[in-house]
Amino acid sequence: MPNGDLRDVRAAGAVVTRKGGRKEWEVLLVHRPKYDDWSFPKGKLDPGEHEVTAAVREVAEETGLDVRLGPALAPQRYRMSSGRWKHVDYWTAKVVGSDDISGYRPNEEIDVVEWLPWEAAMTRLTYPHDRDTLAEARPLRRRTHALLVLRHGRARSRGAWRKDDRLRPLLRLGEVQAERLVPLLAAFDVTSAHTSSSVRCLQTVRPYVDTTGWPTRVYDELSEEHATAEGVVEIVDALLHGTASALLCTHRPVLATVVDALGLPDVELEPGAMLVVHHRKGRIVATEVRRP
Repeated sequence: MPNGDLRDVRAAGAVVTRKGGRKEWEVLLVHRPKYDDWSFPKGKLDPGEHEVTAAVREVAEETGLDVRLGPALAPQRYRMSSGRWKHVDYWTAKVVGSDDISGYRPNEEIDVVEWLPWEAAMTRLTYPHDRDTLAEARPLRRRTHALLVLRHGRARSRGAWRKDDRLRPLLRLGEVQAERLVPLLAAFDVTSAHTSSSVRCLQTVRPYVDTTGWPTRVYDELSEEHATAEGVVEIVDALLHGTASALLCTHRPVLATVVDALGLPDVELEPGAMLVVHHRKGRIVATEVRRP
């Protein structure tokens, strides 16, 4: 997915949906009094912030609702009144917990938050590019789960490591990558970690499982030394047909087998990057690659 020009103003947000009282799909919109417009909850990235983290944070700040992300939507890029270009990354999203907005307190930035039926939301939106985004979100509105295929963080050089390669640890950069993965994995509602038994993979998932308390399952079958096509296929198939979002952490040489087991084209991941596979009832709905 394109990341826009480095000079762009970067922002992120979400098209948050739910089923209403009559099982009619509804969309969450916000009104900004400064511009007198209706749009999706979104906002600028903080310095150094990841777009995934920003999307969840901005929805919470603007609506009071906690969300988890579904499939990504095409980014928007448009010129602002200042003349600068703005790049906005969007995802579909579902609320975690209560979606009641009756207690929302208006403020100078957002004075109205409202759930609207799909067609009413399409009419209410102020900008054509938002209506395009809503149309794109419609076939992706049903809840999905995510399988996050993660390449471990940056590790010590293989050539300089004289001990058992399974014991080769992360560099400090890799440790930082692992720490910064915590809010990204939470944004996709990961509730279990499945990892190679090698130290560099265990170190990559540890900050998340230590923070959340979610269980970890360790597999020799995901390590470079013991991976087999049959073993990888069995693990991937079980996760793809699961009813919760999960993390799978492995190594570059094993990634091709994982991706092949998913029936996807080859994907190159740098250390700390992840392939996000959105699935529903065993069927892959969408994929995206996110850098660390």
